[in-house]
Order: sequence, then C-alpha cells, then structure tokens
Amino acid sequence: MEDPTTTMIEARPAPALRRYVRSYTGFDLRGFPAGVHCGPPGHVLTTVISLSDPLEVAAGVDDGSPVTRFDSVAGGLMCRSVAIHHDGRQQGVQVSLTPLGARAVYGMPAAALAHRLVPLDELLGALGIELVDRLRAATAWAARFAVLDELLLRAVGREVGGDPLSRVRPEVAGAWRLLVAARGRVQVGAVAGELGWSRRYLTERFRGEVGLSPKTFARVLRFEHAHELATAHDTLPWTDVATASGYADQAHLVRDWREFTGRSPTVWRRGEVLLGAG
Repeated sequence: MEDPTTTMIEARPAPALRRYVRSYTGFDLRGFPAGVHCGPPGHVLTTVISLSDPLEVAAGVDDGSPVTRFDSVAGGLMCRSVAIHHDGRQQGVQVSLTPLGARAVYGMPAAALAHRLVPLDELLGALGIELVDRLRAATAWAARFAVLDELLLRAVGREVGGDPLSRVRPEVAGAWRLLVAARGRVQVGAVAGELGWSRRYLTERFRGEVGLSPKTFARVLRFEHAHELATAHDTLPWTDVATASGYADQAHLVRDWREFTGRSPTVWRRGEVLLGAG
C-alpha cells in the first residue's frame, strides 16, 4: 500500500466573483485506508466536482441515509455532516459559495438548497456538464481554477435585472456578516437590535434567505471553529477546543459535535482517516 499523500491547493476566484464565491480548493488524497469521511457543516455552500470516480455521498453519518453517486454535487447549508464514502483516494475541486451568493450563481436563494444535496447540472444545466468535462480535461490546478472563473462568471452573467444581491434585504446581509465576523459568539437579540428589527422578524427573514435561523447558524459557526481547531491541532485537548471556540464548557461542545457529526469528538478523531482534508 502506498504511503498516504495529501495535496491541497487553494485559490481565490476572479475579483468579479468574490462577492459570491469564497474560495476554490483542489485536492488529491491518496494512500489512505478506505472509510467514511465526515464533511462537516459550515457557513458556506459547498460544491464538489470529482476529477476521478463519482463521489459516493450520504446526507448523514451513521444514520442509515442512502448513498448516492455524483460526478458533481452542490449542497446547501446543513445542520449535520454528510458522509463521503471513499476507497482511500479522492481527487477533485471544491467551490465554496457564500449563502448570499447562491442567487448569483444558481439563480435561487440559499434557503432553496438547505439540507439538500443536488447534482450540479440540475442547478446549472448544460453549463454544469461543461464545467465537469473541462475540469477533468485540464491537467494543472491553475488551468482548472481558470475554468471555474470562466464558467462561474458565465453563470453569474445569466442573471438579468441588475445585481442579484440587490434582492437580498440589506439587514439579512448585515446579520450574516455580523454572525460570521463573530464566529457565532454573539447574541441574536443583539444582532437584531443593531439592525433595528425584532428578533422574531430577523429570524423569519434570515431563515427565508439563508435556510437556517440565525441561532442555528450561530451554532454552526461555533462548531465550525471548533472543527477547524481540532483538525489543525489533532492533539489539542477538547477542553481547550471548547474554550477557544466559545462553548460554555466541554459538555456543550460534545452535545453539538454529536448533533452535527453523529459521533462524539473522541470517536470522530479516532475514525477520521482524512483528518485535515476538509
């Protein structure tokens, strides 16, 4: 068996896309034991295009969710990890969209994709098929990222009637920015007060655009921070992870970790063979 190797190449999209698309990540992971990788929830919408065999993905970990094969898959915001079944190798490209950018790229609010996994060609049509074909034909990461820029700019260009973000209430956009900047460590009532809305009205409007309530989105942000810390520092004590990411104590971290991954933090760390791969 070959020694495990991990190649991760990150790139920023073209300037005209940066309001909508956070980043591109190319990955080539080889030589790992076969298993199930937890794709954790986070604050961006994730699209993955396989450059080799189809992705085998289930919308839940260890819960009996059916496994579906995708050449390319787009997901909305989630409250639980997706399960990515692999044979020890994964090669592909990940695109991270802001929830507010879903209107520009997909022509719909992020709420329409919440808790869902959708083939990319269902959202982009022939453009999605062309994207997969051209990414697979390219032989260098820079060329693949250039293809993403070209075709995503074409997707955004299909929008008519002005800036797609003009259809997002500025208060909703402001709430999203405040929650992300604080990594979820802010009271929703305080955010609503700063925007001049009631908490209830903000919750209704935010969920209608993003797909999660502000409170749930804040929990996802805190978990995302904890997951980043645990992934980057695989020996960091869980008490330190909890404190650094804004949990009241380790018990609260464990509760959220179980809810969002289907596993306790310790079981996750022991079983995640692609630790550091996402």
